[in-house]
Amino acid sequence: MADEAKKKYDEMSFLDHLEELRWHLIRSTLAIVIIGCVAFVMKDFIFDTVIFGPKKMDFPTYRFFCRIATFFGIDSEFCGESLPFTIQNRTMAGQFSAHIWTSIWAGFIIAFPYVLWELWRFISPGLYEKERKYSRGFILTASLLFFMGVLFGYYVVAPLSINFLGTYQVSKEVLNEIDIGSFIATVRASVIACGIMFELPIIIFFLTKVGLVTPEILRKYRKIAMVIVLVFSAIITPPDVASQIVVAVPVLILYQISIHISKIVLKREAKKEKANAK
Repeated sequence: MADEAKKKYDEMSFLDHLEELRWHLIRSTLAIVIIGCVAFVMKDFIFDTVIFGPKKMDFPTYRFFCRIATFFGIDSEFCGESLPFTIQNRTMAGQFSAHIWTSIWAGFIIAFPYVLWELWRFISPGLYEKERKYSRGFILTASLLFFMGVLFGYYVVAPLSINFLGTYQVSKEVLNEIDIGSFIATVRASVIACGIMFELPIIIFFLTKVGLVTPEILRKYRKIAMVIVLVFSAIITPPDVASQIVVAVPVLILYQISIHISKIVLKREAKKEKANAK
């Protein structure tokens, strides 16, 4: 049955494939828009609780670091009563635009598993039954990794960035009055970047499957990868060593996991070749 579906898929013309892809994209977009509309209605929760959560000093991350600082008897900005900056809107449609775009991004994040499922439905007919079998759990694994990255970005990267950048001053003459678009962009970039970053094992899995990556290549360029990770960490976090280490460590762990995944994929491919040879 699966082989017949693949044969039918292979016989489709280029325009048929485009038509099929168009409907998958339409359904994915509809899912994002529908969830985005729900997020638009839930304005108070999305903004007051989620988006502006890292601005409040009772945010779980600040409380955690405050406890650590208190335990070691260190004065810390994480133990303050409030962050010394305000969020403002300087354009007529600024708040409305922020509301719309934040709702769309919320729709994308929540609908991510469904978008992956639609992508998988488009790709899977072109795979053999064995290839489908080896790729089972793709949607669940990729979704879990993405949401883990989103949570890491929201609870670690975003508050560290907001706390540092929001309190940084070149002079007491300059007040930090942050534009709403800039604040939301910081939270969004932290969340989306980490969500994509945590997909590294999945990316390595597919690159190994198509023969572009091997465990030897990953080990050979491990030092270069570490440098890239540190540079990436420096970009998305405040320029202090502690924050960069906090972000770099899970990425390096994911890189090591990716090496093992690549090794497992090659072993399976080798077993498959031996079986076919017999």
